[in-house]
Amino acid sequence: MRPQNHHPWGSSNEFNKPSKVAVASMINSEIGAVLAVMRRNVRWGVRYMADDDQLEHSLIHSLKELRKHIFSWQNNWQNVDPKLYIQPFLDVILSDETGAPITGVALSSVYKILTLDVFTLETVNVGEAMHVIVNAVKSCRFEVTDPTSEEVVLMKILQVLLACVKCKAASGLSNQDIFTIVNTCLRVVHQSSSKSELLQRIARHTMHELVRCIFSQLPYITPLAYESELHVGDKVGTVDWDQNSGEIKVENGNIDSLSDTLGIEKDSPSSEMIIPETELKNDEKGAEVNDDLNVGANGENAMLAPFGIPCMVEIFHFLCTLLNVGENGVVNSRSNPIAVDEDVPLFALGLINSAIELGGSSFREHPTLLSLIQDELFCSLMQFGMSMSPLILSTVCSIVLNLYLSLRTELKVQLESFFSCVLLRIAQSKHGSSYQQQEVAMEALVDLCRQHTFMAEMFANFDCDITCSNVFEDVSNLLSKSAFPVNGPLSAMHILALDGLISMVQGMSERVGEELPASNVSTHEEGYEAFWTVRCENYGDPNLWVPFVRKSKHIKKKLMVGADHFNSDPKKGLQQLQAMQLLPEELDPKSVACFFRYTCGIDKNLIGDFLGNHDQFCVQVLHEFAKTFDFQNMNLDNALRLFMGTFRLPGESQKIQRVLEAFSERYYEQSPQILIDKDAALVLSYSIILLNTDHHNPQVKKKMTEEDFIRNNRCINGGADLPREYLSELYHSICDSEIQMIPDQGTGSQMMTSSRWFSVIYKSKETCPYIICDSASHLDRDMFHIVSGPTIAATSVVFEQAEQEDVLQRCVDGLLAIAKLSAYYHLNSVLDDLVVSLCKFTPFFASLSVDEAVLAIGEDARARMATETVFLFANKYGDYITSGWKNILECILSLHKLQILPSHIASDAADDPEEESPLANPLSVVSQVQPSETPRKSSSFIGRFSQLLSFDMEETKALPTEEELAAYKLARAIVKDCHIDSIFSDSKFLQAESLQQLVNSLIKAAAKDESSAVFCLELLIAVTLNNRDRILLIWQTVYEHISSIVQSTMTPCPLVEKAVFGVLKICQRLLPYKENLTDELLKLLQLVLKLDARVADAYCEPITQEVARLVKANASHVRSHVGWRTIISLISITARHPEASDAGFEALRFIMSEGAHLLLANYILCSDAARQFAESRVGEIDRSISAIDLMSNSVFCLARWSQEAKNSVGEDEAMKKLNQDIGEMWLRLVNNLKRVCLDQRDQVRNHAISMLQRSIAGADGIMLPQPLWFQCFDAVIFPLLDELLAVSIENSRKTFKKTVEETLVLATKLMSKAFLQALQDISQQPSFCRLWLGVLDRMETYISTKFRGKRSEKVHELIPELLKNTLLVMKTTGVLLPGDDIGSDSFWQLTWLHVKKISPSLQSEVFPQEELDQFQRRNAKPKETKAETVVE
Repeated sequence: MRPQNHHPWGSSNEFNKPSKVAVASMINSEIGAVLAVMRRNVRWGVRYMADDDQLEHSLIHSLKELRKHIFSWQNNWQNVDPKLYIQPFLDVILSDETGAPITGVALSSVYKILTLDVFTLETVNVGEAMHVIVNAVKSCRFEVTDPTSEEVVLMKILQVLLACVKCKAASGLSNQDIFTIVNTCLRVVHQSSSKSELLQRIARHTMHELVRCIFSQLPYITPLAYESELHVGDKVGTVDWDQNSGEIKVENGNIDSLSDTLGIEKDSPSSEMIIPETELKNDEKGAEVNDDLNVGANGENAMLAPFGIPCMVEIFHFLCTLLNVGENGVVNSRSNPIAVDEDVPLFALGLINSAIELGGSSFREHPTLLSLIQDELFCSLMQFGMSMSPLILSTVCSIVLNLYLSLRTELKVQLESFFSCVLLRIAQSKHGSSYQQQEVAMEALVDLCRQHTFMAEMFANFDCDITCSNVFEDVSNLLSKSAFPVNGPLSAMHILALDGLISMVQGMSERVGEELPASNVSTHEEGYEAFWTVRCENYGDPNLWVPFVRKSKHIKKKLMVGADHFNSDPKKGLQQLQAMQLLPEELDPKSVACFFRYTCGIDKNLIGDFLGNHDQFCVQVLHEFAKTFDFQNMNLDNALRLFMGTFRLPGESQKIQRVLEAFSERYYEQSPQILIDKDAALVLSYSIILLNTDHHNPQVKKKMTEEDFIRNNRCINGGADLPREYLSELYHSICDSEIQMIPDQGTGSQMMTSSRWFSVIYKSKETCPYIICDSASHLDRDMFHIVSGPTIAATSVVFEQAEQEDVLQRCVDGLLAIAKLSAYYHLNSVLDDLVVSLCKFTPFFASLSVDEAVLAIGEDARARMATETVFLFANKYGDYITSGWKNILECILSLHKLQILPSHIASDAADDPEEESPLANPLSVVSQVQPSETPRKSSSFIGRFSQLLSFDMEETKALPTEEELAAYKLARAIVKDCHIDSIFSDSKFLQAESLQQLVNSLIKAAAKDESSAVFCLELLIAVTLNNRDRILLIWQTVYEHISSIVQSTMTPCPLVEKAVFGVLKICQRLLPYKENLTDELLKLLQLVLKLDARVADAYCEPITQEVARLVKANASHVRSHVGWRTIISLISITARHPEASDAGFEALRFIMSEGAHLLLANYILCSDAARQFAESRVGEIDRSISAIDLMSNSVFCLARWSQEAKNSVGEDEAMKKLNQDIGEMWLRLVNNLKRVCLDQRDQVRNHAISMLQRSIAGADGIMLPQPLWFQCFDAVIFPLLDELLAVSIENSRKTFKKTVEETLVLATKLMSKAFLQALQDISQQPSFCRLWLGVLDRMETYISTKFRGKRSEKVHELIPELLKNTLLVMKTTGVLLPGDDIGSDSFWQLTWLHVKKISPSLQSEVFPQEELDQFQRRNAKPKETKAETVVE
């Protein structure tokens, strides 16, 4: 809608509207100017005397009269009839007495009045004034004095006519006025061909401006109520544009004879366009244009009706007639008449293009105009599209692009024909097109591909329509083939075709994510369905048309396969079609006929043979085939064209007879207007075919005349003659346009003929509606499957050969779009192919030296872009890369060897770059254990640079140059920007399949050499750590790989070191987060235990330090016995290692101190480990003593657990089992202490005995089962005393230290206290006597043993005292009493028998005689009583 202060016809933009006084003054000035020029001429300069009969000349008189009145009108200018002040100037223009200069000035005056908008639509009688101006200019007459002045007048005529159309009063022009203006301008254009180039250019420019002004009004015209009844006038195209026929000259300046070249029928309806300026100002909604038939049908009113659609129809039709190319209607590259003179068609095409640009989609609102575009214009475009002139082809392509953008919904079949028969045909070099033509056609295709929805609409409307060719596939194949430089260098055509492909995939990539959810409609039909009847309920609703076109595409694919089967063997082909459910199980004639009629790709010869067969079924198929045509209101020749275009007429006369009978029957059934019966139709059809053969066969020398044709068809209409006019029309139609009796096979790249064009128009009336695709990617997945492979191949070839950086960048853009689509549609194989293809262009797969490879990264644009893009794929679309990881890792390994990777490439998300630990630089350990090797001299500057950095002074003679250092720096910067580290740090976001492929690829890549194996292992560990939340996906693979490294390496090396410390790092990082996997993780630690002894010894210290870290950080997360066994085993083996024992003991201390992390699951393991540290002589004695303390203090944990078990409510059996386990742990503890008690170091030994005593004492808090006490004495205490004594005796032969004596004293005390502690629990047990005698035996042995011939004084003093104390306790507790039957009557005697050997006086001290007597008397009474009872 235009702004309300802007007239739809436009306004004068050259000047501001003058005031009323200024208008009068301006007209007065123009009068003076005309008079002044006239007076310069001798004829007009003569004085007329007052007394003469001659009066002043009428022209001068009228101008002077006007001068008298103009200033009196200035107060009411709008009410003055414009003719009053225009007519005097027009009289000068119309006069044949005036010369060119005078006429030119008068024309300038009119032009000035028009451009200053002296009168507008509000002015009275404005329409008549405009009509008078147009007629006067059209009839302009003047004397030609010289060519220059003539051209000036012609230019001013063009000026005035254009001003008439552009001024505010232009709405007052009638249809006739517009016709007159256009006709006059066309004549000037034609005449200017013999004039100066300036006039030619101005005339053509004016014509373009006129067309723009006229058709710019189309969007504002309301469709006519009866517009469908409009027809194009017959009086069109009368201008002779043949340059050889001579020129139409303006004789004596008379241009009137050049008018009336464009006209309409007198009874043509017209329209009125009323746009008063006042309405424009008052209407808030803006300008509105009316176009109703408000005049009568009589000729005068129609011609005078305000400008509207009828005029546009005539003008547009006339422009189309300028493209009339010949009699046969066929244009080809060899016989194109336009190829000789392209001026006229170029001019006409340019005007048509302007009209379409401005009219746009408004053409569809007006059926007559739309019909002209659909038929006449497009037919001419098809013909001129095959012109040899690239300029004409380019203009035609521009028009088609505009038509596509504005009217594609109304031009579905026409567009398909143009693409197939023009663009695709020309773009293929095999059809004889010049390179320039091919380039223009390719540019047009690429321009279309750049339209956002073009390819999607081609696919939906043509490739998914069973009656149409596969335009999308054809264009894609053409572009991909044209992008391949075959046997030659890269050319602009290759780049252009590639740009089309890339535009196509980029359009898809921009739409991803906007498609509808997947449809539930299956494309696989269940059973037979009449495919030609399938329709969509609503072609505007994507929810309906998307499933429909997918289903149609599926049917079309099957039809193409079925057509191939039929072409190979018709009989078996029909059976195959039944098996494919394209035909019913029981063949019926209609289904076979429709298969022939609507399937592309069937051999037309086979169809003709089948239809002409005499078999009854074939005859039925033939009649059903004929019924698929609609011949209503169609001439017989056109019906034959349409019918014969679908198959090849068989050669046998009988078959021809049957085919024509079926055709005639169908034609008469639908068009019985002239023919009386079907026999008349049959005979006339035969006659037409004969005429067609006769006239168009070059071997026939004597052609049939019109009279011959009419004579041959006499009395065929039921005995009567057909109308002569009817037969004459048929004759000329056949002569002008041949019926193609041998139709082309297939649908693509055909030559357009009149017969085929008629089929196109017929098809356009019955085709499915054109589907408009929005910005959503409804069909992009289906399209991408088709184009991805060819696009990758073509892009790769161009990328390989291109040298310009912008072309390389365009290739990269295309590959990125393909990658995005592949990832979005989860097409992993496509993405893998893309990666493989792109990796070839990196500098890592060529045979380059290190220096050359580094230089290539920085200086070779192709190598740099390929490298950057490969890693961009890995970072952005790694989710959908599978086998492509192999190539990506090869690139990374190459960069690693070049030493230009970032240092943190293998770090995981939890790494702290500022924190340094043994894991940060594990190779430092290897350097300590491996003998130093002589550095290998490096020939590359990277190697020299690294050696420079490491201060390798031996290589000072081969320092890198500044250029090499700059290249190295640039390569580092480029690689850094690739963010290769993100590939591994972000691997936690990869899909499961891609992650597994990455891990497997890392393992495979490690097999190259040791350096690669180390680096790949680093990356593998980083990936493992970054995927802790789904570690199970890759755990088994990682475990097996590291296990194979650990178990297969026999000597220290970087690889095994990386494996060992990787294991520790994994456990450190994952244990806090994966309690359910603790055992699996610690199972990994077992690999360390499987190291070869030499390897384990080399790394023992750092391993232990890391184990200590692991324990301190994760002890609370380890719960199982298996896990603790692994950890404690790693700690234990360090007990005797000089460097590692300290760290190992610290780890053990952390676990056992105050029972912080002692558990039932690890108690025995920790006790055994502490015993090993206590026994170890690697460290200081203090550490052994600390280890003993850890063991003895752990007894409190046992007591606590026992108390907790006692307090807990549970099953008796479970409680017993727990108590039994705790008892076993206590027994293991004292047994371990017992072993340390035998240590040769006096301080350790004595401390161990003390702690053993303490541990035994700690058993009071433990609910020990009674048998454990006996085991304790039998397995721990008694053996300890025996072994200590034996060792002491052995050592005393050399010397007898006081510490040895102290040891024996402590051991004796230990036994005594342990016995007294257990006495209450074991005194009632059957084995108590045996145990007691064992105690007495050890005391007796100890007190009687001599060392170097002397007894130990301390032992000799201690044992009687201990024994006495023990006997007193036994007496007090009732364990030892006279006559006591514990252990039989001999217990008393056995006790004193042994005691007397130790200390004879003890019995009297413990049991005085008085007490013994009392015991005897007390025991005697019960015996007497018992005897009496027996006697009784």
